[in-house]
Amino acid sequence: MRLRIVAPLGMLQAGSGRKKLMQRVVIVGGGAIGSSIAYFLLSDPSFRGEVTVIERDPSYAQASSALSASSIRQQFSTSINIEIGRFGIAFLREAAQRLAVDGDAPDLGLVEPGYLFLATRAGASVLERSHGLQRALGVDTALLDPHQLRERFHWLSAEGIAIGSLGLSGEGWFDGYGLLQAYRRKARSLGATYLAASAAGFATAGDRVTAVRLADGSSVPCDVAVNAAGPWAANVARSLGIDLPVRARRRCVFVFTCPTPIAPCPLVVDPSGVWFRPEGRGFICGVSPDAGDDPDDLPLEVDHRLFDETIWPTLAARVPAFEALRQTSAWAGYYEYNTFDQNGIVGPHPDWRNVVLANGFSGHGIQQSPAVGRGVAELIAHGGYRSLDLSPLAFERIVSGRPLVELAVV
Repeated sequence: MRLRIVAPLGMLQAGSGRKKLMQRVVIVGGGAIGSSIAYFLLSDPSFRGEVTVIERDPSYAQASSALSASSIRQQFSTSINIEIGRFGIAFLREAAQRLAVDGDAPDLGLVEPGYLFLATRAGASVLERSHGLQRALGVDTALLDPHQLRERFHWLSAEGIAIGSLGLSGEGWFDGYGLLQAYRRKARSLGATYLAASAAGFATAGDRVTAVRLADGSSVPCDVAVNAAGPWAANVARSLGIDLPVRARRRCVFVFTCPTPIAPCPLVVDPSGVWFRPEGRGFICGVSPDAGDDPDDLPLEVDHRLFDETIWPTLAARVPAFEALRQTSAWAGYYEYNTFDQNGIVGPHPDWRNVVLANGFSGHGIQQSPAVGRGVAELIAHGGYRSLDLSPLAFERIVSGRPLVELAVV
């Protein structure tokens, strides 16, 4: 991908009142995205300054990072998401060394059984076009016809399926909460300060933010303010007059067991949108609600009707052995859902010289946190992207009404 060096952020320009390389960076949100930014920034030899992370809930009881199904893939239809996934899997493979503290290396339990996207005849052309782009970018995928699908996965019904796209390597799942805690622990070992507090607004001067105000009435001075507030990012942005199209959308994950062994098994995405994958001795599954039944800010209570009426019938039709499944538990978490185009919003805000956004990943935040953390750190430390050009995710696309269309949204 072409590397783009963006215009320097305001905090790097003359007149900021501080030396060029001495920066006070305040990150609102200490989940996987915010903690990844803190880690990458403090790992950059060019960065000189202080990093403070403000986290409203240090228990992470409602954090998207902690409640994620924590999968990673490269099977997307846009080059930027493919490249983000490529770096993500490379980072996870090296995470034990990268995020070790005093010789204590995290075990993220990464496995790579792949993703299997299934398509009817109507959706086959989309998978084929995406496959061409993926292969051009070095992604290890294969297109399988119904006969090949049945040969490889004898437990799978290919009824109504025209084609499947299987990730042969570089896709799978991992311990997302473990990754979040590893980022946090490593960032703190490098000097990051974590504050258990809620951001209540900003102090400003002209087109710059000078401090983050906290709910207790205190404030944290800053040269750079980063919004990484997850599902609550729009509330944080609103205090600066920014209309950020990010909302908290509830997603339910159901756990079940099956008496018949199902192996080998990748993460399977049915044409209906229902997905499932192995988890321990059982499986987890889910589906996004219909667009007309997906309001903002629902309480984190499991909608069991979704499993009974939508998911189970689909699972039983696709995998006959799942007719005898037994649901054992479930949980609910929030997507930080970008209502504009379901892709991340990353980079400087065009009107505020020292505000950086890292929001709206719509269920992909945990897997995209390595690339986003690295990219935002490069913006702050160097004034532009140095490794991977994340400018397709910039806020300007929202202002100009140019959505980044990703066809492989689960």
